[in-house]
Amino acid sequence: MSSFPWLTTLIVLPLLGAAVLWALPRPVARGELVYGPGVPAPGPRRTREVALGFALVELVLTALAVVAFDTSDAGTVQLTETHSWIPAFGVSYALGVNGVGLVLVAMSALLVPLVVLAAWREQGSAAQASDRLRQYLALVLLLQAFIVAVFAARDLFFFYLVFEAMLIPVYFMIGGFGGRDGARRRYAAVKFLLYSLAGGLIMLIGVIVLYLHGPGGADGFLIDKLTGVALDPTIEKWLFVSFFVAFAIKAPMFPVHTWLPDAAEQAPAGTSTLLVGVLDKVGTFGMLTLCLPLFPNASRWVAPVIIVLAVVSILYGALLAIGQQDLFRMVAYTSVSHSGFIVLGIFAFTSTSISGSSFYMVNDGFSTGALFLLVGFLAARRGSARIDAFGGLQRAVPVLAGLFLVVGLSALALPGLSPFVSEILVLVGSFATQPVAAVVATLGVVLAALYILWLYQRAFTGPVTAGVETLPDASARERWVVGPLVAVMLVLGFVPGPALNLVREPAQVTIDQVGATDAPAVAEASAQ
Repeated sequence: MSSFPWLTTLIVLPLLGAAVLWALPRPVARGELVYGPGVPAPGPRRTREVALGFALVELVLTALAVVAFDTSDAGTVQLTETHSWIPAFGVSYALGVNGVGLVLVAMSALLVPLVVLAAWREQGSAAQASDRLRQYLALVLLLQAFIVAVFAARDLFFFYLVFEAMLIPVYFMIGGFGGRDGARRRYAAVKFLLYSLAGGLIMLIGVIVLYLHGPGGADGFLIDKLTGVALDPTIEKWLFVSFFVAFAIKAPMFPVHTWLPDAAEQAPAGTSTLLVGVLDKVGTFGMLTLCLPLFPNASRWVAPVIIVLAVVSILYGALLAIGQQDLFRMVAYTSVSHSGFIVLGIFAFTSTSISGSSFYMVNDGFSTGALFLLVGFLAARRGSARIDAFGGLQRAVPVLAGLFLVVGLSALALPGLSPFVSEILVLVGSFATQPVAAVVATLGVVLAALYILWLYQRAFTGPVTAGVETLPDASARERWVVGPLVAVMLVLGFVPGPALNLVREPAQVTIDQVGATDAPAVAEASAQ
């Protein structure tokens, strides 16, 4: 096991990048006073290069951390670091990841440089716009640091702190940098903040109560120490609810999902990509890695209700996606549907379904993230995200149309693309213990085909709408943004083994912690 502080490095590097961006001199308009005789004002190019440089170095270091991780023992928490932080309150700075945490960190490391590339010309080239781009990209890197920290936190109080700290950059990224109506944008940002803060405060009560019932001491908030603590059944149930509500809001699940469509509609496309592709996974990750091992009896007790909510989320999100006229809102509702599949797999309590849910988090991040980026490119060209503003796009912008079709097919889990693997694992694994829920959830697959193919028919086929014929096709930069995501989904679709090896053993560990009995046929298939 490597002694190098990989996870701390992955947290500090984007923090340093954000600090460098904020420290860059503010761009000035032509004719204004510069910083000294002959000193040029820094333009947007320097800002972009600095942000992309830090994001790419983060990606390389993440790849090295994956190499340092022992994949043959993926169910064990590795790359660990533990340091006493606030001993009087039992708080430690503790980091570590198992296979699930590692693949989610890797997913975020790949998405962030693509988001930086997508925002390359998002704020324009004037001095004021260049300054906005500098601030926006600094917030992206700050958010990346919090993302790594939340997926790697092994101290419950530290997890709570970064879970809440993520709200700060996202709030400003939604409220300050979206390209639409200012009042609606601020409304969406405040709504996101209030929902998330409410869930976080409820969870804080649970964190404190759980600590009081734990072993205490200088490192009493360590998750490893709190796992397996004997709790009164009633207290355990209430503690489970306090954590689950916060994670359900973040996921997002029906009926606490309503903040997401507004946020996705008003935020920049890159923000929506990180919001739905990565931050939503913090909710399902928390259910899997905190709710189940910390409250195993309560998890089994409440599972039937959560299964129902998961199925409702699948169908409700898909039906609302069909009825949307705004592309951003449509993609947001597809995420509500997909989160239902993930939650269904987690609470079906089979190794196959949990492996599928873990893999689904990664695949949905790539698929939904690519959809948001493509929608952002189209909306920027047309000046509108309404579906009826498009028509005949495959004639005007064939490359963008082709990319959208492939990414859209991944969202409906077409065989050969990685979301198919995770979705079939969830459904097959869930059928072993929840056959009715699995059968009903399968309708979500049919509805997904309907909302993707109907959207493509309306926006990309048929007569060319006036004004669409002059739109430029995908630039080289835009192809570099979406191309890697398509490539990853194809590779993981045909060769999912390496990724599944990282999530399979943690799934079995979770089953053992919950005390559930894995279905024999499912367990045998999962082991193969």
